[in-house]
Amino acid sequence: MPTQASAFSAAIGPTWMRGEPGAREVALLTGEMAANDHLKVIHGGALMTFADIALGIVAVDAVGEPRCATAQLNYHFVRGVVVGALVTCRPQLVRRTRRLVFARGLFEVDGETVGSADGIFNVFDA
Repeated sequence: MPTQASAFSAAIGPTWMRGEPGAREVALLTGEMAANDHLKVIHGGALMTFADIALGIVAVDAVGEPRCATAQLNYHFVRGVVVGALVTCRPQLVRRTRRLVFARGLFEVDGETVGSADGIFNVFDA
């Protein structure tokens, strides 16, 4: 099912999510609007934005509602992603404390790893 993004998150194109909490799969069908101007590969900032969205879904699942924000995000580029590729991630919850959520994920195209990420999310009071 497509996720409803607006504002900045929508700039990378539509994302999709399926599965239940603890077993999510998130996808991004890459397009020209997220490409580097000269290389015809997806801009690293777009991949990091997608990583933030994918890991953020795990954080929201852990908290139970969208009351958290990214405190730290590390993305490790493994290989380029060509325009038109479907990037997928099965984000994982690493740990949840009262104030923080730790998450990680591998990002793949056609079963090959194109990147990995880990993130820490601050949990805000209800």
